[in-house]
Amino acid sequence: MSGFSPDWLKLREPADLKARNRDVANVLSARFALRDRVSVVDLGCGTGSNLRGTSQLLPDIQAWTLVDYDPQLLEAARRELSIWADSSDAAASHDASSSISEEGLDGIVLRKGSATITVSFLRCDLAANLKQALHQPVDLVTAAALFDLVSEEFIQRFAHHVADMRATFYGVLTCNGLQRWQPHRPADNEIQSAFQRHQMGDKGFGPAAGPLAASVLIEQFGLNGYLVSEGSSPWVLSRNDRMLIDEMVRGHAMAASEAGLVDIKTIESWVKVARTAAETGHTDVCAVPTATVRF
Repeated sequence: MSGFSPDWLKLREPADLKARNRDVANVLSARFALRDRVSVVDLGCGTGSNLRGTSQLLPDIQAWTLVDYDPQLLEAARRELSIWADSSDAAASHDASSSISEEGLDGIVLRKGSATITVSFLRCDLAANLKQALHQPVDLVTAAALFDLVSEEFIQRFAHHVADMRATFYGVLTCNGLQRWQPHRPADNEIQSAFQRHQMGDKGFGPAAGPLAASVLIEQFGLNGYLVSEGSSPWVLSRNDRMLIDEMVRGHAMAASEAGLVDIKTIESWVKVARTAAETGHTDVCAVPTATVRF
């Protein structure tokens, strides 16, 4: 994915980590509890937040491939992960699991607590070349805040690719359409409706699934012989999250304006309301292969 600034991703990361559904996370942890190592592909990695949030659920020896289309985000991920880790080194060139991408971004080896995490980076246009990102078998395919931006057709193809590898899937923070503001204002529903219409526009993958994405993921992995667990993972924001709330208000107002469904005076008035709290709905999904027969 591209189009998101490192500043926005950094602003939302604390809320993302706090929101993750613990029950769904426990399903993932249990899946690999008897393993000593795991290989992972993270799609639309941004600045590496998903690795930071997921690595603690996995065995101590981990090999991650971080995939994004934006080279600046891949550079930011390498930098931010090196800061986050207890120690960081360049990956040894002879280590096949720590390859250097075609764009020349060196892999790294991170040590965090008892974990050793080898990270490689891949620049890839997922819309045009999903197979490049999933070209070799891995144990786990994961993504955060991605699938509401892609089409139902893409999710269908994606689920088939993951099922072909019999990999586990862990997708977190998929928007589900719930949005509440405090204080509430009559225009909230009108703005949210326009925001969702904008959200379901084409983001480069065809018409986006938007708030239907989690349901589509659950359906498609079920059809591919997976046992699927789901759980709510809302942002529950308060006065302490003022900067994030303000940025969300601006984003909703811009989307509503671009959708052309709300008059400009209503939007201008709505933006001026000082919000003290907000709740944004997300859904986490973990899908574990249980059968070999798929439809």
